[in-house]
Amino acid sequence: MTISFTGADWWSLFVHFLSLSLMAVGGAITTAPDMHRYLVDTRHWLTEDQFTSSIAIAQAAPGPNVLFVGLMGWNVGMNVGGGAGNGWPSYGLALLGMMVAMSGILLPSGVLTYAATRWAHKNRELRAVRAFKTGMAPIVIALLITTGWVLSSANNQPARDWPLWVLTLAVTVIVWRTRLHLLWLIGAGALLGVLGLI
Repeated sequence: MTISFTGADWWSLFVHFLSLSLMAVGGAITTAPDMHRYLVDTRHWLTEDQFTSSIAIAQAAPGPNVLFVGLMGWNVGMNVGGGAGNGWPSYGLALLGMMVAMSGILLPSGVLTYAATRWAHKNRELRAVRAFKTGMAPIVIALLITTGWVLSSANNQPARDWPLWVLTLAVTVIVWRTRLHLLWLIGAGALLGVLGLI
């Protein structure tokens, strides 16, 4: 996939991730549905496969789960450069895309989190602080459910996607009702993918 980009497009990518950063309550993964809408549906900067692969690879890799944002930026930059076959210029643009996406998603939330955490820790006994924490729980859960919905309906073919729906439901119940470590579930999902069952 090759796309043409201007400086305004790079700025637009940065600003979009800046705005998503402030909505990333519960982690960057909760904003994946809007990233999908913007990068795949609206701008056509990523393919469906690139989007879902970015999330899957980053979730399977060790480290923070926000790495999928860097992979999306990498793929956007690689598409701007015309793919890996175009050599170092493509890799340079991929690195630029990764830096634009990651700095956009990390800067506002990092500064806000640092300031708010310091304030909330000093004032943790205030009724408003306790109410805020209690009120945010359903929002985080709803955003995670939306992300699961987007990822489990990747092909928009319900007859073909039924294994993804079953897997999503099974993992939801397992996480909710047991203390099984998430790495076992990620490993099981990888094995199902390797076997071609998902």
